Amino acid sequence: MAEEPMTGQGTASDTGTASDTGTANDTGPAASQSKSQQAYHYIKGRISDGTYSPGFRLVLGPIAKQLGISVVPVREAIRRLEAEGLITFERNIGAQVALFDESEYLFTMQTLALVEGAATALSAPAITVDDIARARAINEQMIECLEHFDPTRFTTLNTEFHSVLYERCPNPHILDLVHRGWARLNTLRDSVFGFVPGRARESVVEHEDLLRRIEAGDDSLDLEIAARQHRLGTLNALLAYQSTHHAHPHSTES
Repeated sequence: MAEEPMTGQGTASDTGTASDTGTANDTGPAASQSKSQQAYHYIKGRISDGTYSPGFRLVLGPIAKQLGISVVPVREAIRRLEAEGLITFERNIGAQVALFDESEYLFTMQTLALVEGAATALSAPAITVDDIARARAINEQMIECLEHFDPTRFTTLNTEFHSVLYERCPNPHILDLVHRGWARLNTLRDSVFGFVPGRARESVVEHEDLLRRIEAGDDSLDLEIAARQHRLGTLNALLAYQSTHHAHPHSTES
Protein backbone atom coordinates (compact mmCIF):
# COMPACT_ATOMS: atom_id res chain seq x y z
CA MET A 1 0.00 0.00 0.00
CA ALA A 2 1.38 3.43 -0.88
CA GLU A 3 2.15 5.89 1.89
CA GLU A 4 -0.61 8.43 2.48
CA PRO A 5 0.61 12.02 2.03
CA MET A 6 1.22 13.97 5.23
CA THR A 7 -0.63 17.04 4.00
CA GLY A 8 -4.15 18.42 4.16
CA GLN A 9 -6.49 19.54 6.90
CA GLY A 10 -9.03 17.46 8.78
CA THR A 11 -12.72 18.17 8.98
CA ALA A 12 -14.79 18.47 12.13
CA SER A 13 -16.12 14.97 11.67
CA ASP A 14 -12.60 13.58 11.45
CA THR A 15 -11.38 15.08 14.69
CA GLY A 16 -14.53 15.13 16.79
CA THR A 17 -15.55 12.61 19.41
CA ALA A 18 -15.22 9.11 18.03
CA SER A 19 -18.00 6.61 18.13
CA ASP A 20 -15.77 4.00 16.48
CA THR A 21 -14.44 1.29 18.71
CA GLY A 22 -12.18 -0.60 16.30
CA THR A 23 -9.24 -1.95 18.28
CA ALA A 24 -8.79 1.25 20.24
CA ASN A 25 -9.81 -0.74 23.30
CA ASP A 26 -6.35 -2.29 23.14
CA THR A 27 -4.96 0.88 24.64
CA GLY A 28 -8.01 1.78 26.71
CA PRO A 29 -8.76 5.36 25.60
CA ALA A 30 -11.95 6.86 26.99
CA ALA A 31 -14.96 6.95 24.69
CA SER A 32 -14.97 10.75 25.00
CA GLN A 33 -11.55 11.07 23.40
CA SER A 34 -11.33 12.41 19.87
CA LYS A 35 -10.28 10.13 17.04
CA SER A 36 -6.95 11.92 16.90
CA GLN A 37 -6.38 11.24 20.61
CA GLN A 38 -7.28 7.59 20.15
CA ALA A 39 -4.78 7.28 17.31
CA TYR A 40 -2.15 9.11 19.37
CA HIS A 41 -2.47 6.74 22.34
CA TYR A 42 -2.67 3.71 20.07
CA ILE A 43 0.55 4.54 18.22
CA LYS A 44 2.45 5.81 21.25
CA GLY A 45 1.53 2.68 23.21
CA ARG A 46 2.97 0.49 20.49
CA ILE A 47 6.15 2.54 20.36
CA SER A 48 6.49 2.21 24.13
CA ASP A 49 5.96 -1.55 24.23
CA GLY A 50 8.31 -2.18 21.29
CA THR A 51 5.65 -3.31 18.80
CA TYR A 52 6.70 -0.38 16.64
CA SER A 53 10.49 -0.47 17.04
CA PRO A 54 12.99 2.21 15.93
CA GLY A 55 12.84 2.57 12.15
CA PHE A 56 9.35 1.07 11.91
CA ARG A 57 7.53 2.73 8.99
CA LEU A 58 4.09 4.03 9.88
CA VAL A 59 1.63 3.83 7.00
CA LEU A 60 -1.55 5.79 7.68
CA GLY A 61 -4.03 3.58 5.84
CA PRO A 62 -3.52 0.32 7.75
CA ILE A 63 -3.43 2.13 11.11
CA ALA A 64 -6.66 3.97 10.29
CA LYS A 65 -8.29 0.69 9.21
CA GLN A 66 -7.16 -0.99 12.43
CA LEU A 67 -8.79 1.77 14.47
CA GLY A 68 -11.86 2.09 12.26
CA ILE A 69 -11.25 5.77 11.53
CA SER A 70 -10.11 7.92 8.60
CA VAL A 71 -6.47 8.72 7.90
CA VAL A 72 -6.84 12.38 8.89
CA PRO A 73 -6.82 11.89 12.70
CA VAL A 74 -4.01 9.34 12.31
CA ARG A 75 -2.00 11.97 10.44
CA GLU A 76 -2.68 14.46 13.25
CA ALA A 77 -1.53 11.93 15.85
CA ILE A 78 1.66 11.29 13.92
CA ARG A 79 2.38 15.01 13.72
CA ARG A 80 1.94 15.26 17.48
CA LEU A 81 4.31 12.34 18.06
CA GLU A 82 6.77 13.89 15.63
CA ALA A 83 6.74 17.06 17.74
CA GLU A 84 7.55 14.91 20.79
CA GLY A 85 10.52 13.38 19.00
CA LEU A 86 9.11 9.85 18.87
CA ILE A 87 8.51 9.90 15.12
CA THR A 88 10.49 11.35 12.23
CA PHE A 89 9.28 12.16 8.73
CA GLU A 90 11.54 11.98 5.70
CA ARG A 91 10.83 12.65 2.06
CA ASN A 92 10.38 9.46 0.01
CA ILE A 93 10.27 7.42 3.22
CA GLY A 94 7.39 8.86 5.18
CA ALA A 95 6.75 8.61 8.90
CA GLN A 96 8.81 6.19 10.93
CA VAL A 97 9.58 5.59 14.58
CA ALA A 98 12.59 7.70 15.53
CA LEU A 99 15.85 5.81 15.39
CA PHE A 100 17.54 5.38 18.71
CA ASP A 101 20.44 7.80 19.25
CA GLU A 102 22.97 5.43 20.77
CA SER A 103 25.69 7.99 21.38
CA GLU A 104 23.38 10.49 23.13
CA TYR A 105 21.90 7.75 25.29
CA LEU A 106 25.37 6.42 26.07
CA PHE A 107 26.68 9.80 27.21
CA THR A 108 23.55 10.56 29.23
CA MET A 109 23.55 7.21 31.02
CA GLN A 110 27.27 7.31 31.74
CA THR A 111 26.90 10.76 33.27
CA LEU A 112 23.74 9.85 35.18
CA ALA A 113 25.40 6.70 36.55
CA LEU A 114 28.13 8.85 38.09
CA VAL A 115 26.00 11.65 39.51
CA GLU A 116 23.10 9.46 40.63
CA GLY A 117 25.49 7.05 42.29
CA ALA A 118 27.03 9.94 44.21
CA ALA A 119 23.62 11.43 45.05
CA THR A 120 22.33 8.08 46.35
CA ALA A 121 25.39 7.60 48.56
CA LEU A 122 25.15 11.15 49.94
CA SER A 123 21.40 10.79 50.45
CA ALA A 124 21.61 7.45 52.29
CA PRO A 125 22.34 8.77 55.83
CA ALA A 126 19.21 10.94 55.66
CA ILE A 127 16.89 8.25 54.25
CA THR A 128 14.26 7.31 56.84
CA VAL A 129 12.51 4.06 57.63
CA ASP A 130 9.40 5.51 55.97
CA ASP A 131 11.43 6.30 52.85
CA ILE A 132 12.65 2.71 52.69
CA ALA A 133 9.10 1.43 53.10
CA ARG A 134 7.87 3.72 50.34
CA ALA A 135 10.64 2.67 47.97
CA ARG A 136 10.01 -1.01 48.72
CA ALA A 137 6.28 -0.56 48.08
CA ILE A 138 7.07 1.03 44.70
CA ASN A 139 9.40 -1.85 43.86
CA GLU A 140 6.63 -4.31 44.74
CA GLN A 141 4.37 -2.53 42.26
CA MET A 142 7.13 -2.89 39.67
CA ILE A 143 7.31 -6.62 40.36
CA GLU A 144 3.53 -6.91 39.93
CA CYS A 145 3.85 -4.97 36.67
CA LEU A 146 6.11 -7.70 35.28
CA GLU A 147 3.28 -10.23 35.06
CA HIS A 148 1.47 -8.31 32.31
CA PHE A 149 4.38 -6.12 31.34
CA ASP A 150 3.61 -2.46 30.75
CA PRO A 151 6.95 -0.75 29.99
CA THR A 152 5.57 2.76 30.29
CA ARG A 153 4.08 2.05 33.73
CA PHE A 154 7.26 0.26 34.77
CA THR A 155 9.37 3.25 33.74
CA THR A 156 7.16 5.65 35.71
CA LEU A 157 7.51 3.49 38.82
CA ASN A 158 11.25 3.17 38.24
CA THR A 159 11.58 6.95 38.20
CA GLU A 160 9.60 7.20 41.45
CA PHE A 161 11.72 4.51 43.09
CA HIS A 162 15.03 6.18 42.36
CA SER A 163 13.79 9.62 43.36
CA VAL A 164 13.25 8.25 46.89
CA LEU A 165 16.88 7.15 47.01
CA TYR A 166 18.54 10.34 45.77
CA GLU A 167 16.17 13.21 46.69
CA ARG A 168 17.67 13.66 50.17
CA CYS A 169 21.09 14.39 48.67
CA PRO A 170 22.43 17.45 50.54
CA ASN A 171 24.46 18.68 47.55
CA PRO A 172 22.12 20.78 45.37
CA HIS A 173 24.54 20.86 42.45
CA ILE A 174 24.76 17.08 42.21
CA LEU A 175 20.99 16.80 42.66
CA ASP A 176 20.45 19.29 39.83
CA LEU A 177 22.65 17.18 37.55
CA VAL A 178 20.62 14.10 38.42
CA HIS A 179 17.36 15.88 37.56
CA ARG A 180 18.84 17.07 34.28
CA GLY A 181 19.95 13.54 33.43
CA TRP A 182 16.52 12.05 34.04
CA ALA A 183 14.86 14.83 32.02
CA ARG A 184 17.22 14.15 29.12
CA LEU A 185 16.41 10.44 29.24
CA ASN A 186 12.71 11.23 28.96
CA THR A 187 13.33 13.04 25.67
CA LEU A 188 15.42 10.18 24.27
CA ARG A 189 12.97 7.36 24.81
CA ASP A 190 9.72 7.06 26.71
CA SER A 191 10.72 3.60 27.92
CA VAL A 192 13.76 1.46 27.16
CA PHE A 193 12.26 -1.49 29.04
CA GLY A 194 10.00 -2.18 26.08
CA PHE A 195 13.08 -3.22 24.15
CA VAL A 196 14.83 -5.12 26.96
CA PRO A 197 12.08 -6.51 29.24
CA GLY A 198 14.55 -9.01 30.68
CA ARG A 199 16.44 -6.08 32.17
CA ALA A 200 13.27 -5.09 34.05
CA ARG A 201 13.38 -8.35 36.04
CA GLU A 202 17.03 -7.82 36.89
CA SER A 203 16.33 -4.22 37.84
CA VAL A 204 13.80 -4.99 40.61
CA VAL A 205 16.24 -7.48 42.19
CA GLU A 206 18.97 -4.83 42.17
CA HIS A 207 16.53 -2.34 43.69
CA GLU A 208 16.05 -4.59 46.71
CA ASP A 209 19.83 -4.97 46.99
CA LEU A 210 20.21 -1.17 47.11
CA LEU A 211 17.56 -0.92 49.81
CA ARG A 212 19.24 -3.57 51.91
CA ARG A 213 22.58 -1.82 51.56
CA ILE A 214 21.04 1.44 52.78
CA GLU A 215 19.31 -0.32 55.68
CA ALA A 216 22.57 -2.00 56.67
CA GLY A 217 24.48 1.29 56.57
CA ASP A 218 26.90 0.09 53.90
CA ASP A 219 30.08 2.00 53.24
CA SER A 220 29.33 5.11 51.20
CA LEU A 221 31.69 4.20 48.39
CA ASP A 222 30.32 0.66 48.12
CA LEU A 223 26.77 2.02 47.89
CA GLU A 224 27.79 4.58 45.30
CA ILE A 225 29.40 1.89 43.14
CA ALA A 226 26.36 -0.40 43.48
CA ALA A 227 24.02 2.42 42.41
CA ARG A 228 26.33 3.29 39.52
CA GLN A 229 26.53 -0.31 38.31
CA HIS A 230 22.75 -0.60 38.51
CA ARG A 231 22.37 2.35 36.12
CA LEU A 232 25.06 1.03 33.78
CA GLY A 233 23.35 -2.37 33.74
CA THR A 234 20.38 -0.83 31.93
CA LEU A 235 22.69 0.96 29.51
CA ASN A 236 24.61 -2.22 28.70
CA ALA A 237 21.42 -4.23 28.21
CA LEU A 238 20.02 -1.72 25.72
CA LEU A 239 23.27 -1.35 23.79
CA ALA A 240 23.49 -5.13 23.54
CA TYR A 241 19.96 -5.16 22.14
CA GLN A 242 20.84 -2.44 19.66
CA SER A 243 23.88 -4.34 18.41
CA THR A 244 21.74 -7.35 17.47
CA HIS A 245 18.53 -5.59 16.36
CA HIS A 246 19.53 -2.95 13.87
CA ALA A 247 16.52 -1.13 12.47
CA HIS A 248 15.29 -2.21 9.04
CA PRO A 249 12.83 -0.35 6.80
CA HIS A 250 9.84 -2.45 7.83
CA SER A 251 6.37 -0.99 8.18
CA THR A 252 2.71 -1.54 8.92
CA GLU A 253 2.19 -2.69 5.35
CA SER A 254 1.39 -6.39 4.93
